[in-house]
Amino acid sequence: MAATHSPHAARPGISQAEFVQFQRFIYDAAGITLSDAKKALVSGRLAKRLAHCGVASYGEYFRLLDSGACKDEVQEAIDLLTTNETYFFREAKHFDLLRERALAQRPRGESFRVWSAACSSGEECYSIAMVLADCLGERPWEIMGSDICTKVLHKARIGHYPMERARHIPPALLRKYCLKGQDAQEGTMLVEASLRRRVQFGQINLNTALPQLGQFDMVFLRNVMIYFNGDTKRQVVDRIAALLKPHGCLVIGHAESLSDTGAMVRSLAPSIYVRT
Repeated sequence: MAATHSPHAARPGISQAEFVQFQRFIYDAAGITLSDAKKALVSGRLAKRLAHCGVASYGEYFRLLDSGACKDEVQEAIDLLTTNETYFFREAKHFDLLRERALAQRPRGESFRVWSAACSSGEECYSIAMVLADCLGERPWEIMGSDICTKVLHKARIGHYPMERARHIPPALLRKYCLKGQDAQEGTMLVEASLRRRVQFGQINLNTALPQLGQFDMVFLRNVMIYFNGDTKRQVVDRIAALLKPHGCLVIGHAESLSDTGAMVRSLAPSIYVRT
């Protein structure tokens, strides 16, 4: 009788030694520390790439990445191993602070500049844009959105989302700045073109020297540093704090703290820091 095979029988397992190689790979590439609990995640996310590249093991795939001959594949692996989870108007009080800061600057007439430093698929950027468009209108304001993952940046530039992701958008802003999909696009929403044009997206690795970006009134760096070890976190915060205007705000996630990152910022409120 012929042996039967399950559909998953051909998937190679990842050894502990191979997993350690990918822990080092993503740490070197993005400063992200993967705990041992992420072994199944790494195996699952990379399995299709082994088949795509025609290699038989995770070790072979790592050697392919490490050879320097396949830069596109290296970016593919980085995209797969970085976690991108976000939604519109996450943590409402951060957007209350944004509105308050923008309105306070309005009489001075200076451009109000905000950087979403790990913007994922763009929901945070467009939440910021809705607030600034609403309270500053045609007065000057700018938004920069960046991420290490190229796939999510492509989604962000398009600004097209399932309608269920809009549940936290204040109804007045949803009506004003988003188009509801009809017919084939039913169940989706599109951020209005005039708002999309106000947001600039680019790939930036926070774990390396930053490009010349100018200075910002606020930087959103939420739910990113939980993936960094202490040294990486300090380096990233120093790089970003240096781009804040005097008394500019750095906003982080509620599960994060900057208590051990040095003297460039001080706590203003939980998850909110100000440039000293």
